[in-house]
Amino acid sequence: MTPVCPGAAPATVAAGHRSHLPEVTFCIAAIAVGGCGGQHRRMTTLLRDLLKPLNLAGVFTIAAVALSFGQDLAPHGLWRWATVIGFTALFLFRALLPPRPLPQHAALLLQALLAVALIWLEPRTGTSPVLLVLVAAQAAMRWPPPQVLALMLVLNAAMYAVFVLAGVPRPFLMVAIYTSFQAFAALTANYARSAERARDALVYVNADLLATRALLADSARDAERLRLARELHDVAGHKLTAMRIHLRLLRAEPALAPREDLRMLEQLSGELLGDIRSVVQSLRDDAGLDLHTALHALAAPFPRPALRLQIDAQVRVSDPQVAEALVRLVQEALTNAARHGDADTVTVAVRCDAGALCVDIQDDGRCAEQIHEGNGIAGMRERLAALSGQLDLRRAAHGGLHLTARLPA
Repeated sequence: MTPVCPGAAPATVAAGHRSHLPEVTFCIAAIAVGGCGGQHRRMTTLLRDLLKPLNLAGVFTIAAVALSFGQDLAPHGLWRWATVIGFTALFLFRALLPPRPLPQHAALLLQALLAVALIWLEPRTGTSPVLLVLVAAQAAMRWPPPQVLALMLVLNAAMYAVFVLAGVPRPFLMVAIYTSFQAFAALTANYARSAERARDALVYVNADLLATRALLADSARDAERLRLARELHDVAGHKLTAMRIHLRLLRAEPALAPREDLRMLEQLSGELLGDIRSVVQSLRDDAGLDLHTALHALAAPFPRPALRLQIDAQVRVSDPQVAEALVRLVQEALTNAARHGDADTVTVAVRCDAGALCVDIQDDGRCAEQIHEGNGIAGMRERLAALSGQLDLRRAAHGGLHLTARLPA
């Protein structure tokens, strides 16, 4: 069966034979994100990102390097301060702004150039090469190991050349010491990156399993209800009908016609048959699959973004393929909002419109002006196209991602 959309029914909070579940929370009112609220949220997000332990450690490291210069206001010293300030600005740029590849890579390369420039300006302090440790750690968090190794070879070769030209004693030993620090930072960052990816993958798989289990359990309950309805109709219903026929035949006998107990038995059998038919009809009434439980189970493992769900009462989804497509669509939206949009909330609205099932998804994150569709979005387009549906996505007015899907009812 496909989704049923009776147009006459008023739009209310979700109903159905499972709407009493206590763990389900519904959002009735539409959520409007104003300019002031959006700006406050962005400031809160930036502050939260700045206070992350790794970012604080990086800022303190840069501050320690800057303190080693003292209060030198000579032209040479001003160049050093300008270089440190530029490095700090680029470090904060990479830490606080959305992880878009091109700006992030450019900022990292500029940091590397400024670090080498600072070593050239002050090769004998011994603190300037510490900035290359920060560069190595940042590169290992974003780049594959071969690219990190190539960058470190180039930077350390440049540092060695500066030490030789400046007459630093034992330049090879100095470069070897700083290279070991860089290697330790890069390996630690790479392991942290791998662990983070493995954790995220486990979270996504766990959420997927929870949502699938909810749909399967719901489908199994519906199948059991239909089986009971068929059994009652085919077994008890037929036998009661046969019993009523025999009772009527007995009452047709002249000798048994006056008996009141036969008349009472025929009446009771008729009432019982009517009750069984009512039970069978109620068991066959299709309230659809429980999308609320499945979608909330999907979002439960994610600390953020939070899921706000609104499903109109007239929405009935009985086709498992349609339900799975909806779950996968919401899953992809949650993944994009968490990984790329840095969103706090994802709002999902499911309704019936002009004989079609409409799914509207918005997040309050930060979306690029030019949306790049990855493999996840492409897979969703293919999944919806197989069901004669369509998917549209665009940048919302408040800066987040806005997805709209339609499936024919």
